[in-house]
Parts: sequence; structure tokens; C-alpha cells
Amino acid sequence: MILPSASPVALSLGLAAALAYAVPAIAAARLQARAAHLALWLAWLLHGSVLAWGMLQATPRFGFAPALSVTVWLVLTVYAIERQLFPQMQARWALAALGSAAVLLALVFPGNALPHSASAWLPLHLALGIAAYGLLAAAVVHAALMMRAERRIRQAEDAASGMPLLTLERLTFRFVTAGFVLLTATLAAGVLFSEALYGRAWRWDHKAVFSLLSWATFAALLLGRRRFGWRGRAAVRMLYAGAILLLLAYVGSRFALEVVLGRAA
Repeated sequence: MILPSASPVALSLGLAAALAYAVPAIAAARLQARAAHLALWLAWLLHGSVLAWGMLQATPRFGFAPALSVTVWLVLTVYAIERQLFPQMQARWALAALGSAAVLLALVFPGNALPHSASAWLPLHLALGIAAYGLLAAAVVHAALMMRAERRIRQAEDAASGMPLLTLERLTFRFVTAGFVLLTATLAAGVLFSEALYGRAWRWDHKAVFSLLSWATFAALLLGRRRFGWRGRAAVRMLYAGAILLLLAYVGSRFALEVVLGRAA
């Protein structure tokens, strides 16, 4: 059920974006590549309009579902850019399905109003965190494509239909590195300026514990790759573990508060 807190404009834009995403997600095999590409571009623009509309309201709302929605939109932005550089990249139908689900989820669970008492720097802090989410989510997508390319090579399938394995590996760890830098900045700001940002001292809670565990996992992954040349399935599993911990940190804790417990904070 769509919650009444969704404005008519947000509801219209959101449903249009979800429908546009559904076209390449459901009918990818029956659509020409150009038609599917145009549908994905339209969905991306509508999705961005929904996000912009929500942030420009007098009382912006944020929570686990909007965080996922922004993350998926950032991943699709990365995909759109990379498609210009690597036309053979193939992840359109899966990302379109994720986009449709993320938009609908944000309509159902629009989150809570951001507190007026919070610092004016809070939006920047949230933007850093969401950017880290987006880059690390892009790393996960590339890791999944890398595993698919490796499986095709092992099964002697047509490897030319996708991106080269070494290119995917290089891009994966570039996204991990960039996401780790932003995650470090986000955590440092949260620890050092928590009282200014949130009006309370920093405390150990589920979000803090999972965030630090995720940071330690990504740090170990990057150190292991630099010092010991970690790669392949073991490195990808470690990336997945760090991503799951990071997902539990904000999205998981906010889901528990907003949906399970029904509290704002």
C-alpha cells in the first residue's frame, strides 16, 4: 500500500519511473537494444526527478528505503557512464529490476522527516555516506559481472559478449578504493562531529558497530590485495561480506527502527 505521506507529484513520478524500469527488466529479450536503452534512460531521469523532488520539500524525509533508492540511482548513473566507454557491458535488465523495486519501496516507506534541530552539515554527512554506498554497490555489481565472466571462461562460452575479465577486476577495485575513502570520511565525521551533526554524543549502537566492521573488512581487502595480491573468488566473497555489513549498518538499523519498531530514531 502506498503511504499517504507520498505527495501526488512524487507518487506520479515514482510510478512512472517504476513502470519505465519494468520495460527493459521484463521485456529485455523482446526489445531491441536501442529501445531498452532509451527506456532505461527515461526511467533514470524520472527516478532522479523523484529524488530531487523529495529533497526540495520544506521538510525532507529520509530513511532506509530512500537510502536504497539513491544508492541504486547512483549505480545506474555509473552504469550509464560506463556504457559509453564499454558498450559490451551487460547488466541492463538486472539493474532495471533493482531500480523499479527501489522506487516502489521508497514510495511505500518514505522515511522520517529530518530533524530541524540537526546541523546544517547533516545533509553533507548523509551525502558522503550515500556516495560511499553507491560506489561500493557499484563495486558489488562489477564483482558479480566479474564472476559471470570467469564462469563463461571456465565453461568455454563466448567471452566476447561481455567485458574483459581483467577490466572488470580493475574497475571493481577502483570502486572499492573510492568507496572506502568516502566511507572513512563519513565515519570520521560521525565520530568527531556527532554532537554537532545529530545533537548528541557519538555512541556505540548497531549502526556504529556494523559500520566499523564493514570499514575493517574493506580495509583488510584493500591491504590484502596490495600486499598479497588477493583476487578472484576469495576477494569477491570478502567484498560481499563488507557490503552486507555496510547494508546492515544504516539500512538494516533504520529498517528495524522504522518498520519493526515504528520509531523515528
